[in-house]
Amino acid sequence: MNEEHKGPRRSGGPRKAQEIFDATLDLLAEKGYEGLTIEGVAQRSGVNKTTIYRWWPSKGALLGAALIGARQLELTPPDTGTLAGDLEALLGTIATLLTERPASDIAVSVLGAATHNPELAAHVKDFFADRIAREQSVFDRAVARGEITADTDAMLLVDLLAGAAWVRAVLRQLPLEKSFVARTVNTVLNGARAAG
Repeated sequence: MNEEHKGPRRSGGPRKAQEIFDATLDLLAEKGYEGLTIEGVAQRSGVNKTTIYRWWPSKGALLGAALIGARQLELTPPDTGTLAGDLEALLGTIATLLTERPASDIAVSVLGAATHNPELAAHVKDFFADRIAREQSVFDRAVARGEITADTDAMLLVDLLAGAAWVRAVLRQLPLEKSFVARTVNTVLNGARAAG
């Protein structure tokens, strides 16, 4: 009974990669990084642990692949027609990620563990590089519309927005009220000074 060979082949991983990624993130949300094990992922996904080790030599490598490849964290860059609208959609996605389970448990576990684990930190860095690459079209369209200049630091804009959500939701344990997204995007794009 070799279940990892069922289904269509996905390049860059075993045939049941999505099941493995889903099991990885589910276990992370339930047990945290310390409680995440390759054996647990194998059992939950129905894949032999040797298959998992063949593709990912450690749980850090497996988690890094799951962060980028799992359906639970998929990102489709928004296209609302304005930079402000697109940034509000992106920040709304981040706010949901930080406030709704199981995504919030995954996010907090990963970033908490990454501060103590250099291997995992490298994989988290790859995850964020993948995200900013996916989000680049938002900024390319904004440049084409004349909303920002070509030398605008897109990563800094995303960091400012995401950082505001992280500090408020995770560190301060405050709710992200309905107006948070629009107010934050407005402040980042237009500043805090009074007009005049």
